[in-house]
Amino acid sequence: MERLLRLARNLLLTGALLGALVLGGGFLLFVDMLDRVEGSESRPVDGIVALTGGAERVSDALDLLVHGRGNRLLITGVNEKTTREELVRQRPDSKAAFACCVDLDYRALNTVGNAEQTRVWARRNGFKSLLVVTSSYHMPRTLAEIGHVLPDVQLVPHPVVPESLDIDRWWRAPQTAKLLGFEYVKFVVAMARMRLKPRAGDENLARASEAATLRRM
Repeated sequence: MERLLRLARNLLLTGALLGALVLGGGFLLFVDMLDRVEGSESRPVDGIVALTGGAERVSDALDLLVHGRGNRLLITGVNEKTTREELVRQRPDSKAAFACCVDLDYRALNTVGNAEQTRVWARRNGFKSLLVVTSSYHMPRTLAEIGHVLPDVQLVPHPVVPESLDIDRWWRAPQTAKLLGFEYVKFVVAMARMRLKPRAGDENLARASEAATLRRM
């Protein structure tokens, strides 16, 4: 019995060590895949999607819209207290763009919600290609989530790289290491969940989602 217990402990320790090595190696690969420079892709797309979470994301997305990179812009995950007037005041040069071509989503509370509202918006407008604007560290999970619910739509990433984020020397900054570590864990969990859950395709679900309210600017 004692020998069996010792063997079980050894197996558990070995499994834990291997798991740690796999997760550690995966984290390094995850960091390596992150963009270090701002998006420079110039291909025209049907629509632009910006996920809230940083003023730079919305500002970049508006610039892309003004320069004709897409026909419409969806800003998803907008705080319910943020009004259209506030956004226009922040970017008065984009007033005309706001008046004709910007849609706001107040429903999404997380990346899964962002993806679902993006699906509703893209289907409603008949878009087949989207420029996705979010922070570089958030881009892998964002593309995975949107791609999961819009498998037939081409996604073009436009990563926003915060000036304070030094990805190449992440180990020197505890806050950066913590940020990337949490995002990596969320990415792994999201990928595991998507492997267990079929792609979006239920027409009844699609019709129900179409009823969600998108406030148009």
